[in-house]
Amino acid sequence: MKKRTATLTRKTLETDIQVTLVLDGSGETEINTGIGFLDHLLTALSRHARFDLKLQCSGDLEVDDHHTAEDCALALGQALDQALGERRGIVRFGSAYAPLDEALCRGVVDLSGRPCAAINLGLKREMLGSLACENVPHFFQSLAFASRNCIHLTVLAGENDHHRAEAAAKALALALRQAVALDGTDVVPSTKGAL
Repeated sequence: MKKRTATLTRKTLETDIQVTLVLDGSGETEINTGIGFLDHLLTALSRHARFDLKLQCSGDLEVDDHHTAEDCALALGQALDQALGERRGIVRFGSAYAPLDEALCRGVVDLSGRPCAAINLGLKREMLGSLACENVPHFFQSLAFASRNCIHLTVLAGENDHHRAEAAAKALALALRQAVALDGTDVVPSTKGAL
């Protein structure tokens, strides 16, 4: 089986990002975005999806966290899109529930080639560490659009915003793990014949 991988660089006046993604990995990570909670979410996402991820970002954190969070999502999304290739032989759909203590999130994905994001996390705090809570759903939205996938994340319960955000990353990871799995065919799973 050919390894499904992607390596890319995304460089703008605001960020400089190098990312390597291996879909058929074991969850190994080397992540440094300069934002501790974003590193934590990316690590949880990679670990539970069983993706190997190396992501290094140098961003304009002296401005704020927005560009780094958004551009890391865009770079990871582009890598996911590249690693999926023509999307032949994938399961395509995935769904999962992930709890973290009192928090519970439902994640549903369709690797459709059509970007869509419905993200409802219900975060109330202003910040999680040095990551603005408004940038958590924005990260997932940016990931959906750059990867050309449909992502639904809904936190169904929970009081602690750290738990709610991390449960969302884990639910997405478990759903992606199902959706990227190979089904033993060489068929594009679509009535259109292309994704």
